[in-house]
Amino acid sequence: MNWVDYAILTILGLSMLMGLWRGLIAEVLALAIWFCAFWVAWLFGPGLALRLEATIPTPSARIVLAWVLCFIAVLVAGALIAFVMRKLVAGSGLSGSDRLLGMVFGLVRGLALVVLVVFVLGALFRHDPWWRESRLLPTFQVGADWLVAHLPAEVARYLEPVENLLKQPVVPALPAPPTPPPAQ
Repeated sequence: MNWVDYAILTILGLSMLMGLWRGLIAEVLALAIWFCAFWVAWLFGPGLALRLEATIPTPSARIVLAWVLCFIAVLVAGALIAFVMRKLVAGSGLSGSDRLLGMVFGLVRGLALVVLVVFVLGALFRHDPWWRESRLLPTFQVGADWLVAHLPAEVARYLEPVENLLKQPVVPALPAPPTPPPAQ
């Protein structure tokens, strides 16, 4: 095992411990709250930015502030909901089961995270010795390959293989010297 394998095991272990510490209800709620926060910011950010025209003259600052305000508002509301849900679970006597299922959720989240990292970095480092010598990376490469095979066509067409980029010269080549005229 090399350092990559230990990094993968660390990611999985930390994700499992975080799931065990927080519990399934908190983990699922956190995921849902973040999804909702992005969705609300995307949906209502532009409308809020229009209302801020009189206050903030710079359009880019106005849009960023509107999105951030929408995002934070949902995170705060979600944190209050998650707090109430955690208190309900703690009072119900299901906290042990909740934490155990949270650990399983953490493992699945860690596996998904490692697959995404392998998906992103695989094209860059696939031929490096440390990548090839890893014992765990081939398993996650199968997941990354599955992800590539199941990407929608609209997304897949934007993914240019990085290997093609690596074959490009960094500095443009000098023009070829002129060929001498044929001897007569």
